[in-house]
Amino acid sequence: MNAPTQSLKGLDLHAEIDRLRKERNAVILAHYYQEAAIQDLADFVGDSLDLSRKAAETQADVIAFCGVRFMAEVAKILSPDKTVILPDMAAGCSLEDSCPPEQFARFRAAHSDHIAITYINCSAAVKAHSDIIVTSSSAEKILAQLPMDQKIIFAPDKNLGAYFNRKTGRDMLLWPGACIVHEAFSETELLKLKAQYPDAPVAAHPECPAFILDHADEIGSTRAILDFALASPAQTIIVATEPHIIHQMQKAAPHKLFIGAPGADGNCNCNMCPYMAMNSIEKLYLALRDLTPRIELDEQTRLAAKRPLDRMLEMASASVGQGDLGQRTTD
Repeated sequence: MNAPTQSLKGLDLHAEIDRLRKERNAVILAHYYQEAAIQDLADFVGDSLDLSRKAAETQADVIAFCGVRFMAEVAKILSPDKTVILPDMAAGCSLEDSCPPEQFARFRAAHSDHIAITYINCSAAVKAHSDIIVTSSSAEKILAQLPMDQKIIFAPDKNLGAYFNRKTGRDMLLWPGACIVHEAFSETELLKLKAQYPDAPVAAHPECPAFILDHADEIGSTRAILDFALASPAQTIIVATEPHIIHQMQKAAPHKLFIGAPGADGNCNCNMCPYMAMNSIEKLYLALRDLTPRIELDEQTRLAAKRPLDRMLEMASASVGQGDLGQRTTD
């Protein structure tokens, strides 16, 4: 068990983390939704899958993933020989929590004529019960390669699935999960903000409900939102995703104004991810020092979860065109 953070008084934590990074031959990953201080000391900052792939390409022995548990599991799936640590093992995800593996397996069995396309925001055990994993940036291209009459379960994000149903004309069966961060945005407060800044485009993540996406000028992954914000000629941009992404926007375009979309009362912190916030500089130091909490996956689960991840990577890099790719894999 890690020592209490009170014992860290007087330590230069940034210097200690740099020392341990070298001693452990560690690479530090930070998701865009981490606090600014963690982003600034990371080796790589980005979306979850991109971070895991970059870490897999390094010669590091240790991956310190400052994100949430399912992200660190993906890093372990792709880098089984590396030690993967997470600053706080309690850093979960509302989408992961909404889709327990046993319930998902029963749901699949009840709809055996469907294939399961599963958003990457889920546990390794749920990935192991899936046919294809998708990210918010790869899902549309992957769906374009599946026959329109193919029956599909889309899990665990109902908002993301509904967005792709509308965009592609499909009727996927949606698992009823949602991200608590993206569900917290208020349409009423967003409209007030748009009235205050009439020339400001809205960039939104597709995990948002339709009543937010209906007002968006750009809908895309976290990386796509960042790219849009930097490329747009607009000097003020409203951002409808977890607001810690704004740190990277401000660093790259300090002359622009980036405004986080508001929650229900107009100024609450309810659109900040409480799970991401569980990580801290102190916990990162302790994790590097003690090499714990550590992500462990049994090899059977890891290989079963890797199969639909590999299929995603193959399909995401393939030429778009519908084909006979609708065969269900064996769980």
